[in-house]
Amino acid sequence: MNLSVHLHQQITTTTKNTNNMTTEQLKTKKITLATLKSFINKNEVYIKMESSFDGMSDMIEYDKNAKYMPAQKTDNNVKNTLGLNGLWLVGSSRNYFRYFEDENFYGIDVTNCCGSSLIAVKK
Repeated sequence: MNLSVHLHQQITTTTKNTNNMTTEQLKTKKITLATLKSFINKNEVYIKMESSFDGMSDMIEYDKNAKYMPAQKTDNNVKNTLGLNGLWLVGSSRNYFRYFEDENFYGIDVTNCCGSSLIAVKK
């Protein structure tokens, strides 16, 4: 096997292994906005809106019946939604990100003054 074929196979293998962000990668690193963006871009994500801001009651309302749904893309407020319907980021370091895992999903819990959403991938 010549060197160029060997290097091509090695690069292809390395690239294939980095497509999805694994649970171990999320557990071991500090989760930042950049981590969240990478997680969304590298995975087929689901979203679960556990709570959201309600202007009528002027407070956060919790959804007891929240379910994981495939994330839908949006062009509205891309700076605050990262292109995902159901996610809202407030900026200025007022978003809190942490790793979560349950029976069927793992991902990033995003919490701020406007609510809480789980951005997840099926196990």
